[in-house]
Amino acid sequence: MKALIYDGIKKVSVAEVADPKIEKPDDIIIKVTSAAICGSDLHLFHGMVPNMKKGSILGHEAMGIVVEAGPEVTKVRKGDRVIVPFPVACGHCRFCESRLYSQCDNSNPNYECGGVFGCGDTYGGYDGGQAELLRVPYANVGPRAVPEDLEDEQVLFLTDVLPTAYWGVETGGVKKDDTVIVLGCGPVGLTAIKWSIMAGAGRVLAVDYLGYRLEHAGKYGVETVNLEEYEDTGEYLHEKTNGGADVVLDCVGADGKMTTFEKIETLLKLQGGSKSAIEIAAQAVRKGGTVVFIGVYGARYNMFPLGDFFAKNVTLRMGQCPVHAYIDPILKLIRKGSFNPVDIISHRLPLDMGSHAYEIFDKKEDNCIKVVLKP
Repeated sequence: MKALIYDGIKKVSVAEVADPKIEKPDDIIIKVTSAAICGSDLHLFHGMVPNMKKGSILGHEAMGIVVEAGPEVTKVRKGDRVIVPFPVACGHCRFCESRLYSQCDNSNPNYECGGVFGCGDTYGGYDGGQAELLRVPYANVGPRAVPEDLEDEQVLFLTDVLPTAYWGVETGGVKKDDTVIVLGCGPVGLTAIKWSIMAGAGRVLAVDYLGYRLEHAGKYGVETVNLEEYEDTGEYLHEKTNGGADVVLDCVGADGKMTTFEKIETLLKLQGGSKSAIEIAAQAVRKGGTVVFIGVYGARYNMFPLGDFFAKNVTLRMGQCPVHAYIDPILKLIRKGSFNPVDIISHRLPLDMGSHAYEIFDKKEDNCIKVVLKP
């Protein structure tokens, strides 16, 4: 089969690789019909995730048709069209039973958190879904059959973007009339804006440094702030919100716009990304407010502004979204027509153009927001 593989730092390529096989009785194989590139994939692209071997198949947002099922699979069957949540979860450990599927105790022997598709050995060594075929373990827990009356693009982001943003808004406790600041207007940030509005937020401020993404955010009727226009964006946001936001959603993570010094630190492996979004959040949140780190962070961070958070009695929430727990309520909203997930898609490309897709997504070219790949 054809698959998009990691070929070294800032190198991905389409290659012929072996077809996946049923390895355990509760595995399935799907023929991938749609896959997407996520901001977290860029961490791999830039070599920021350890134990990513050359030749590893990328991608953790995928869906398709079941073409083969192990003898113990009962939840889905051959011919079903399914979405595959990005966390790999067994369904029966103490964390899965507590609906914290992203922290599964059995899916990843290599690291503290649970397994993730297409993210290398650190996250369990599972092949990703930017390919023609994908092996899905624990098929009685993860993959979810989706209604035939919905197009792929209406449900594809149930694998990550939609639940991740929803979880961030929910765990941040966004409620009626709250002021919310969303840092980063990529796919998750844009979706978090929409969920915040649906949760009743009275005021939402979207922050980014890319004009085209801010323009997209502005279509939702929210205030936009270009961080490049201010010497101290955090202080500006604090003043603009009369003392800070009730909830700050950091949808940036390790993709933050770095200072020159931070770039040097990253090259020296002293930290896993930019602190800029964290520092803005520390300034922009009100006393007693909540900051949610939705964007993915990696290694330890020097000079983390812990004292700033402590001084203001700020609640910090963070982590990988337990996607499985959020699929059903979001799917109901999509079927009712209450939520449109498709508007964040800027590019639809064949798998063969995967290398080009990564390049424009990474360099923010051609107004790229979200790429859907069609194997």
